[in-house]
Amino acid sequence: MRLTPEAQAFINAPDTVDFVTRATDAFFDYARSTSDVVVGQMLSGRYVLGYIKAENFHRLEEALGTAFLSSLSVVLGLLDRPALDAAGVSQVQSQPYLNLKGRGVLLGFVDTGIDYTQEVFRHADGTSRIRYIYDQTADGEPPAGFLMGREYTKEELDAALRSPNPYELVPERDEEGHGTFLASVAAGGQTEDFSGAAPDAEIIAVKLKKARPFYREKYCVPRDQEYAYESSAVMVGVEYILRKARELGRPVSICIGLGTNAGGHDGYSVFEEYLGGVSIQKGVCLCAAAGNEAEARHHTGGILQPGEKPGQVDLKVGENAGDVYLAVWNTVADRLSVSVRSPSGELVGRVPARPGVSLAADVKLVLEAARVQVEYHFPMEGSGGQLSIIRILGATPGVWTIGLHGDILLNGSYQVWLPMTGFVSPTVEFLAATPDYTVTCPASAVGVICCGAYDSASKSLYAKSSRGPAWDGRILPDLTAPGVGVGGVYPYGPGAMSGTSAAAAVLAGVCALLLQWGIREGNDPAMGTYQIRAYLIRGCLRRPDMVYPNNQWGYGSVQLMQSFHLMREL
Repeated sequence: MRLTPEAQAFINAPDTVDFVTRATDAFFDYARSTSDVVVGQMLSGRYVLGYIKAENFHRLEEALGTAFLSSLSVVLGLLDRPALDAAGVSQVQSQPYLNLKGRGVLLGFVDTGIDYTQEVFRHADGTSRIRYIYDQTADGEPPAGFLMGREYTKEELDAALRSPNPYELVPERDEEGHGTFLASVAAGGQTEDFSGAAPDAEIIAVKLKKARPFYREKYCVPRDQEYAYESSAVMVGVEYILRKARELGRPVSICIGLGTNAGGHDGYSVFEEYLGGVSIQKGVCLCAAAGNEAEARHHTGGILQPGEKPGQVDLKVGENAGDVYLAVWNTVADRLSVSVRSPSGELVGRVPARPGVSLAADVKLVLEAARVQVEYHFPMEGSGGQLSIIRILGATPGVWTIGLHGDILLNGSYQVWLPMTGFVSPTVEFLAATPDYTVTCPASAVGVICCGAYDSASKSLYAKSSRGPAWDGRILPDLTAPGVGVGGVYPYGPGAMSGTSAAAAVLAGVCALLLQWGIREGNDPAMGTYQIRAYLIRGCLRRPDMVYPNNQWGYGSVQLMQSFHLMREL
């Protein structure tokens, strides 16, 4: 797919906004009627990546209506800043009749990139185990069928590794180290004192392009948060991995170690829907980290009763908190309106709830240097519910109170989320926070294996591991994997990580072993995410004093060897 230089400049401009929407007649009719939109690539044949200037974005929203809101990118961040025995991987690797190490399987990572020079990503002869790196941030000729970035092949990587100065030939680095670490946990080669879960698997790594200014402003991302990414970039990265896996004729296990509190946590957004579609493909397994939000105090919720006083959400804000973004979700049967009271007592009165794309209120306070914005969006596509957005720009310290007024009440339930850790000041929290409903998107997508974390040494749940359920009632996470003190490799050398993205990397490696057994060795040729989830759930370790499934552990802790023992008994 080749674009004119003018179109390429348009796409790369800082004031351009990208979005992924369903490939509907309504969208294409609008795109043909205006010069505002540049239509990019198709994703999975059902979605289209498009671009528009930020100043014209409201026209697109007005033309496509409230349903278009689910097409907006959400902004994701990294979820984490010896595990293999506990997960049953070492036993499977060494069992002579299984001897599963990921041969013939690909592991895909959509993250901060990969340090291709590390020893754990090389074969014994020194050549690379990385088949492709797709750097969305680099200039150059994009991969075939894509509109941005630069592709590096195994041949280019091998040539660089033979060179005394590899970065002169392939100037590809992972500045943060998160992607390198996850890849080492899932697919790192065996050394004297280290092995990844699938040490013979090959790797496809995507380095994500960082979020555009439009979305950073929309979601009030702090200026010092460097590692913010758009869901559209993640979708393009997953699409790249799928295309390369098809070209190579290989099964692939994909690890997503990012998340966000934006979205309805119910699987209905275009982002979640796309990943759900990926999860049903043969030879593909999709694993996502549940998040580390259980103790963050970034969620609250409740039930409004007809005839009773309005609901009240109290938000504690510390010094120099900056801008604060809140999202209130309620069900299809209800309509809510909001009011806001500042710490000094100044009131932004009840703002009438009317659907539309413009701000329902934009009020500069008199007694303190803050501004309050309110938006309403309903009915939301899929759920039919309502999203109310409150932004407090330049939030002053103290307790802010959000009033929730029931215009129409039948169900009465509501959920409120702040951005996840790192995307809101650490001094901002709900006074009546709850740890439930804290699984981040896209782990809330239907079909994706949602992975929580536990401590394999103490056999206890990792305290920060996000908890379910999803807002549509599904029990999440599906299961847990070791996620405390997980050993791996950073660009600077060996290290450790705790959190659900480390657990998801362990799980992705486990899934690669199952793909080898099922597809490469012919034991289950139609294997995909759903079959793998079932095998793993049946083999999970469960404590006798606990009821399963539950919204902390899911169906238990993954134990691959036990899954194989149960298969043998069938």
